[in-house]
Amino acid sequence: MSANLNIGVDVGGTNIKIAVVGTGGNIIYSGSVPTEAYKGYGHTINNIIKSIRNILNKNNLDTSRIGGIGFGFPGMVDPEKGMVKFLPNIPGWTDIEITDTIKNEFGLKAEIDNDVRCAALGEYNFGAGAAYNSMICLTIGTGIGSGIIIDGKLLRGANFCAGEIGHMILKDKDGPICGCGDTGCFETLGSGPAIVEMAEKYIMGGKSAKFRELAEGGEITPEIVARAAGFGDKVAGRIYQIAGYWIGIAVTNAINLLNPEIVIIGGGVANAGDLLIEPVKRTVRERALGTASEKLVITAAELGNNAGVIGASLLVCSEFSSYNNDVRF
Repeated sequence: MSANLNIGVDVGGTNIKIAVVGTGGNIIYSGSVPTEAYKGYGHTINNIIKSIRNILNKNNLDTSRIGGIGFGFPGMVDPEKGMVKFLPNIPGWTDIEITDTIKNEFGLKAEIDNDVRCAALGEYNFGAGAAYNSMICLTIGTGIGSGIIIDGKLLRGANFCAGEIGHMILKDKDGPICGCGDTGCFETLGSGPAIVEMAEKYIMGGKSAKFRELAEGGEITPEIVARAAGFGDKVAGRIYQIAGYWIGIAVTNAINLLNPEIVIIGGGVANAGDLLIEPVKRTVRERALGTASEKLVITAAELGNNAGVIGASLLVCSEFSSYNNDVRF
């Protein structure tokens, strides 16, 4: 029986999503397990292995049906060595080999890449980027990353660090400290935690806002702030205007440099929709070079939370034998 399915694994700071994906990008089965990074990388790897076995058993899938297993990790990776180099928001993952472990466990091909590059592959082939040859895909959540495809080629860089837009320095003086150890990174100004920090500072000033009421004594999240803005809370709306401005500045820098046809914005924070994307568009209109942005499309991602696992599954397709190859499947 031919292998016509692949498995994609999208590793996040809180949860790990695992999916069996068909050749057309359709998800046959998906599930998730907690990352539990505080228990160490060994525990997390074992959880992933157990979950993959559970998926295969529950769906009566023999490994002969599976072409391989692809992983997306939120940080620095070395796809050639199959190694996680550094994950800024998941402690303990430094120089961790992963692909040989998976190959030994399942006897299947295994590949890894940065999680946002995986999301970009998914959107490029089956989502918002399907009609374009050059694109930047941003994922905005706990951290911020980007996947870049120019003239049909996935950009990885000399040391596989291309696309770390979240660590573009936007506020050189008196900028917040980032998880990478630097200050003033884009990630500290436009990410989910940045939105939450702005909301919490407002409350710490002794003031009340709709998002405080919606939190009901629990933690404030970007989704709660977005809901408050939807109810007309001016402070919540202003928080998203500020976040959108910084995202727009980072996008402006990227399009002036790379001149893509489309910028796709995904991740949990992007679920706010136009509340976030409209200030991004406005900032780009005001700040980007006219020739670089006159045909530019800025839009929300289409595949949602599935982009990462779909893209990760593409890493083990035979067509993706080298990162210099065309990545349209």
